[in-house]
Amino acid sequence: MSPLTGSQYEIASGDYLAVATELGAGLRELRHRGRPLITGYQPDELPPGGAGQLLLPWPNRIDGGRYRMAGTQYQLDLSEPAAQNAIHGMTRWSAWSVASNAPNEIVLRLALLGRSGYPFRLDLEVEYHLGEADGLTVRVTARNAGTRPAPYGTGSHPYLAAGAPVVDECELTLPVARWLPADSRGIPSGPVQDVTGTPFDFRTARPVGTVTLDHAFTELDRDETGRAWARLTCGGTGATLWAGPGYRWLQAFTGDTLGSAHRRRAVAIEPMTCPPNAFVTGTDLLTLEPGETVTHTWGIQAVGG
Repeated sequence: MSPLTGSQYEIASGDYLAVATELGAGLRELRHRGRPLITGYQPDELPPGGAGQLLLPWPNRIDGGRYRMAGTQYQLDLSEPAAQNAIHGMTRWSAWSVASNAPNEIVLRLALLGRSGYPFRLDLEVEYHLGEADGLTVRVTARNAGTRPAPYGTGSHPYLAAGAPVVDECELTLPVARWLPADSRGIPSGPVQDVTGTPFDFRTARPVGTVTLDHAFTELDRDETGRAWARLTCGGTGATLWAGPGYRWLQAFTGDTLGSAHRRRAVAIEPMTCPPNAFVTGTDLLTLEPGETVTHTWGIQAVGG
């Protein structure tokens, strides 16, 4: 008998422990000294609200699942049928195979073969690495193994947890200057706007309060290494997520549309290389030429005890 999420791959270093799954190469668990840093779930449970999922070859939504590439229109399966969108790529329900495994590191791979809505060929790899000092580092790599240019974007869907029953009293920091308006289907409805003077300005840490977040943000403030840092804490403890170069967007989601067991219990901070509907608009969309490889890196560290 096997759980719904398949094989479980546990890694550890110092006070950190993480578990990745065969299903979707997802991040099912991340703990520091036994304290959850993300929303976790059981091996025989599907990821609630996309928790910890890897989003390839696009993050977020594509309006109607339709896009054009090199003059040809394609139709993707509508994986968000209620809103008539294609959402979060095509690999999160696939079985990934182990490329290598060490006590503090697991590397998983998937050959994404062509299909009618995405007639392109990608070799995909994700590396989860734990360091005693640096916490979790995630490297996502895609290689165009096909014969034609391929549209590409990636994202990840961890929910940061701070140990509080709800996030309203937790302090949130988002290193972003602009937010992207969207309609009720999650599709961009206008140009990016300045966060100054809006409820979405978390550039200085402040309580989440009653703010509802399900928005994409851009113009990330970065440190000297090119990393942008987001943080969720409660009583001085919590987690911080960093997004390396190439991640030009962060989606923040307070989970208000989730079931009662998960509603506003954590804040999803999703590093994305492109915004919603990028396959249609072309905004920050990557085009991988045959043989081209690209890697993006992000990570999570504990804050406080």
